[in-house]
Amino acid sequence: MHAVAALRGKPSGTLRITATKHAISSVVMPVLSGFLASHPDIRVEMLVDDKLTDIVANRIDAGIRFGDLVEKDMIAVRIGPDIRMAVVGAPSYLADHPVPRTPRELSGQRCINYRQVRSGGLYAWDFEEKGRPFAVRVEGPLVFNNSDLIREAALAGQGLAYVYENEVVADLKAGRLRRILEKWCPAFPGYYLYHPSRRQTPPALAAFIGALRYKP
Repeated sequence: MHAVAALRGKPSGTLRITATKHAISSVVMPVLSGFLASHPDIRVEMLVDDKLTDIVANRIDAGIRFGDLVEKDMIAVRIGPDIRMAVVGAPSYLADHPVPRTPRELSGQRCINYRQVRSGGLYAWDFEEKGRPFAVRVEGPLVFNNSDLIREAALAGQGLAYVYENEVVADLKAGRLRRILEKWCPAFPGYYLYHPSRRQTPPALAAFIGALRYKP
């Protein structure tokens, strides 16, 4: 099939892409249906991975990560808008605890921690004050290495969570969660697709990049 498609000048073959679950949900899934319909000879294999997998050593066609995590020797193409984080809590939790007015007041709160898969350490919550970034280490009885479970715990009133803004839009609108400390949460560069430098990008990968490329 691939040989016939190549003779017809159509991109074909299997693309293996490594990305986090949030990246796939945010920037790949919205365009995937149209891409597959336009390129019936391309098969896409998405490898969900929170680590910085060596795409060359593992023979992966491309990776998707935040721009500041992409190695300098890779070709990188922006495929998503800036990302913002959000500190959220269920109304039931906020009714029983004083609402923090600044990030430094999080020290007295039950916060839901994230265990980083790559480093093994707990993630410090990132904030910004007058253009100056700073991080706050939080405490609480729950630690997860999965953002979906952090959101579920927040919905259950188990504490405050630090999550991707776009993951809780529906919860905020429905009143299941409330947002706090919004002015302290900065935006940062979003997702990039990266791949090794080659004389010629494989046609299937070039088509995939074309479908994902960010258009402000």
